[in-house]
Amino acid sequence: MTLHIRDWEQPLLAMAYEAKLSLTPERGLHGFEQNLLNDAYAWCEEMTACHSRSFSLASRLLPAPKRRAIRALYAFCRVTDDIVDHPGANVTHQLDIWRHQSLVSRPATDNLVAVAWADARAAYRVPPKYAEQLIDGVARDLHQTRYQTFEELTNYCYGVASTVGLMSMHIIGYASETAIGYAVKLGVALQLTNILRDVAEDWQRGRMYLPRQELAAFGLAESDIAAGRVSDRWRGFMRFQIERTRRLYNEAWPGIALLAPEGRLAIIAAADFYRGILKNIEDNDYDVFSRRAHVTGWGKVRRIPALWWQAQRMGNQRVQ
Repeated sequence: MTLHIRDWEQPLLAMAYEAKLSLTPERGLHGFEQNLLNDAYAWCEEMTACHSRSFSLASRLLPAPKRRAIRALYAFCRVTDDIVDHPGANVTHQLDIWRHQSLVSRPATDNLVAVAWADARAAYRVPPKYAEQLIDGVARDLHQTRYQTFEELTNYCYGVASTVGLMSMHIIGYASETAIGYAVKLGVALQLTNILRDVAEDWQRGRMYLPRQELAAFGLAESDIAAGRVSDRWRGFMRFQIERTRRLYNEAWPGIALLAPEGRLAIIAAADFYRGILKNIEDNDYDVFSRRAHVTGWGKVRRIPALWWQAQRMGNQRVQ
């Protein structure tokens, strides 16, 4: 198994390995009553079901303890996103408060997401620096709304998506640190898929993640995004973006074999559901302006038997 690393991936890997070293001896519960933990995890499960059908379905494929920990991770990410996407009077102050609440080992018991996340983080020894990097990545939306180059964009993708994969990897279990590079790559692919799907929605929020250099290379400008214009130049641009994103999915795929066997199907499913979004964009003639690309609920369910078979065919390796 050989991991191909491009120049733009080197600084992302450096951040990932540095963050892994932030792991503290913190372990187990910190005096939370079981009823409180049950309520906290139930709230995270409800948030996951409400906000992400894809993540909710994929996480169902995990054993119960890891499923609830992954959903606590999702809820932590969801709260962070919501603070930035729906800011109040002082969003920076709100984010600072949440940063403290979500990273302390014993948060206030009235913050159910923070309680569940603290428990999951301790139980599965998730390096706290990954969570800090995610908060910093999401906070970037507060001061940066444009990206000049693809390399600059991948740094953002690492902060908001690769960190999620790295934290998930600790919850699921993994065989060696080689898995880190694959998790970083998959996170970038997932976030690029989000970006291609959400061009119109992001534009309405005043953001554009598509690299300006690459738009210009295809003869496109922000006025084309504002007009929602599906031209031959736009189709060429989107074909280029989708081809590169698919290549990252393909390169990340072998790394799933480094995860604990009971967790592979969930990650395979999540990646496959997102790859399906790229196909849906193509099927709609690259029009991401008039409709949001998606994979239907039935489309996801009917994929699972074949994905299960793929998971079974992966060799077993000793997991940490």
